[in-house]
Amino acid sequence: MGWWGAASAAGGAAGVLLGGVLTSALGWWAVFALSALLALPGIAATPLLLGRGERERAARLDLPGALVVTAGLTLLVLGLGAQGRLPLPGFVVLAAGVLLLLTLMPVERRARDPLLPPVLLRNRSAVAGNLLMLPLGAVWVATFFFLPLYQQRVLGYSPLEAGLTQVPLAAALMTASWGAGRLRGTLLPGFVVLAAGLLWLARLPVDGTFLSDLFGPSVLIGTGLGLAFVPLTGMGVAGLGPRHSGIAGGLINTSRQVGGALGLAVLTSLAGPAADRTTPGPAALAHGYRRALVAAALVALLAAAGAGIRRKPARPVTSS
Repeated sequence: MGWWGAASAAGGAAGVLLGGVLTSALGWWAVFALSALLALPGIAATPLLLGRGERERAARLDLPGALVVTAGLTLLVLGLGAQGRLPLPGFVVLAAGVLLLLTLMPVERRARDPLLPPVLLRNRSAVAGNLLMLPLGAVWVATFFFLPLYQQRVLGYSPLEAGLTQVPLAAALMTASWGAGRLRGTLLPGFVVLAAGLLWLARLPVDGTFLSDLFGPSVLIGTGLGLAFVPLTGMGVAGLGPRHSGIAGGLINTSRQVGGALGLAVLTSLAGPAADRTTPGPAALAHGYRRALVAAALVALLAAAGAGIRRKPARPVTSS
């Protein structure tokens, strides 16, 4: 599991650098265009890599479940992050998203090949792993959102410079992921180290420099992310047989993305009012980003409390 986390971190570091080069040369549109182009070979290779028997045994698409969960999560994110910019009050949009998600399990019980098999909800380790992955995803995405904004809009870095200065964070994440795969009990320390790094980073001086204000907290944040990510991924698939291990792995990664979307919707709302001017200056922007990073550190501490409560792993429900 550690090598997988390290490989993910290495891929993320390469992506940051490539994104910086493309953005500096062509603009942000090039990053999204390249992502779409890189997906095409994978789509084309899928039928070739899967044997005939595997294709015949493939589960049917649970379209109703996919539509319900996608629409519900979309409404949640809109309700949290688009307050005042929707034709309906935010609480109405939030309530609609919650109601939609509450209908997911009845829909899944009627599905022949459910998107969310009930066995995953009976597996306490998987449930705990996914619940704790939500705040980790929120903090993860917030870090890679607010840090480049601070670097470029407050310190005046170019996109390429911002990408290069995040290499220590990615290297620490990769190293910690590799180490977490060989150690036990890294979940709680990981969240604590992550919170400490975020609080250190949240100083965000207007005249900050890389060595004095970014390097140290970046290494701590990367270390905390790596130490927490690997055990949570293991929890998400623990006790599940080959039939459900694939969907469990997909679910734990989805939880990270969902946590990131929901967390960023809330944290940008916290950062926005502090920098809510027609042409906000560097001090106002830094103040807004500071509020968001302090809130992210509190989220990491709450997750640490949850990880501390779960000291004795519950016996997972196995499946064939």
